[in-house]
Amino acid sequence: MSPTQFEKLVTESLALIPVEFRRLMDNVVIVIEDEPRADVRAELELGDEETLFGLYTGTPLTERSVDYAGLPDEITIYRLPFLEEFDDPAEIRREVARTVIHEVAHHFGIDEERLTELGWD
Repeated sequence: MSPTQFEKLVTESLALIPVEFRRLMDNVVIVIEDEPRADVRAELELGDEETLFGLYTGTPLTERSVDYAGLPDEITIYRLPFLEEFDDPAEIRREVARTVIHEVAHHFGIDEERLTELGWD
């Protein structure tokens, strides 16, 4: 899958998020990288065999004060782990959507435990 095709999947996944929530994402940058950099893996203490599909970096909306003026939050989606893990294009599409929604949820302050409760683990 080419980088352009993958970018289209990410765009389609963002479109699945209800517009009332997308409006609240005006200070979020979506980035697509081939794979996590070594410093990111080290910071997250990921082993060589652990796969990272996406990462939210920023201050969740639930933790911001009224006068918050930080840099834009960033959601990074890593392309190559999807291509290495999944063969079927439909499965890649589904997992990209799942990951995008998962990372957007972190922007809204939804933690891993709650995502698991909601079936998004």
